[in-house]
Amino acid sequence: MIILGAILLIIGFIANISILWTIGLVLIVVGAILAILGGTGRRVGGRAHWY
Repeated sequence: MIILGAILLIIGFIANISILWTIGLVLIVVGAILAILGGTGRRVGGRAHWY
């Protein structure tokens, strides 16, 4: 999720498309939150691992 967000962020920056920039930023933030919660050993949404 973080990688997809970074790709969309870069494409949105290069092509000057603000919606891709916004979606990329949201995906990076959500992916980071899920990665931090998963790293602490907490189950997120009933799943032990997020792939």
